[in-house]
Amino acid sequence: MATTVTETLIIGGGIVGATLALKLAQQKQKVTLIDARPKLNDADWQQRLQQRDARVYALSLASIELLKQVGAWQIISQSKRKADYTQMQVWQQDGKGELNFGDAKVPQLLGSMVEPFVIEQALYQKMTDENIAKYLTLIAGHKVKMLDWLGAKQGYEVHLDNGVKLQGKLLIGADGRGSMVRRESGIKLDTLDYNQTAICCAIKTQKPHRATARQLMLPTGTLALLPLADVTEEDKANAQHWQSVVWSLPRNRALELLQLNDENPDNLRRELAAASQYALGDIEQLESIASFPLTAQQAEHYVKENLVLIGDAAHGVHPLAGQGLNLGMLDVAALVNALFEDYQRSGGRCWGELATLRRYERTRRPHNSMMMHSFSLMNWLFAGDFATLRPVQQLRSEGMYQVSKIKPLMRFFTQKASGV
Repeated sequence: MATTVTETLIIGGGIVGATLALKLAQQKQKVTLIDARPKLNDADWQQRLQQRDARVYALSLASIELLKQVGAWQIISQSKRKADYTQMQVWQQDGKGELNFGDAKVPQLLGSMVEPFVIEQALYQKMTDENIAKYLTLIAGHKVKMLDWLGAKQGYEVHLDNGVKLQGKLLIGADGRGSMVRRESGIKLDTLDYNQTAICCAIKTQKPHRATARQLMLPTGTLALLPLADVTEEDKANAQHWQSVVWSLPRNRALELLQLNDENPDNLRRELAAASQYALGDIEQLESIASFPLTAQQAEHYVKENLVLIGDAAHGVHPLAGQGLNLGMLDVAALVNALFEDYQRSGGRCWGELATLRRYERTRRPHNSMMMHSFSLMNWLFAGDFATLRPVQQLRSEGMYQVSKIKPLMRFFTQKASGV
């Protein structure tokens, strides 16, 4: 079977990989996107969109701007399947001090909560545009079996499970935390296990969220209450009452709560309402319960000859600040910038050279590393045995209280969270 040759191969068709593929195709670069998941038709997408997803991404302004550039945000906005937030509230259970980001009197957009498949549907819809389809080839429903490096001039040959072979000068791994690209290329991974599990669900609260993302720092872990879009006509008639919950807990406690919920569905609802300090009143409904272990990870290197990692394939952080996807989108912007700067400087001769890829790595790896360790430190200060020590509690409370009084510092933190 003949080998199909292209400039760029992207393995991983999630949000980060699909956004990058669209950015490259917009610049008239030949790109092939390989997604192991089956391709969905319009009916499949509509069926998924009828259901509420408990998971939600807190898109920063920088991520929204990138989605605007590829034309996906316009589709998301038109669908109204998003929940903008203009304020963020962070407080702790056992101390003074509360951080409030945003101006209640003059609301300004800080970001937007969007369900994963809503973003994916918009991205895949854009791939069918005539000016995009000329440069972007989507291969869905097939897994990569083997990677074969052919040398710096030719790049990589990729073998699929249906016998098809693809060759690209540049191979991009956007295939998630368990990245096959990272593993097969021999790039090592540093991992930190928090010994925590996150319980995720959708809840309907007694009080509306009022476009505010809330985060309560508990001794057991972080509890986030994030606005969800109104899906049904009943939701829209009584708007802003649905939230996405991400509750980080010690692993044994999370398993205990999930077992209690299996015994009686009201158990978790009551525990969650109490843990939230009834910030939005009682919890009236609870849907779509899921859980996942919490770890942080960082690839020792993001690049090799003809190969680069982006998104979760390169790094993964604690979800307490909701920045995982946003870091991946910043990877996309930095990689596109580095690739096209050198491509244009070389008169179209250089694409994906190792020096270019290393420049991307120097830009992104230190920033991602700093964010990962910052989130780990925050988790360490607020959850676990160390966090319960009286001096730590006092230091933490006083620190939050003092930071809340320094307006320029609060504006700086808001800007950093927005990614702009």
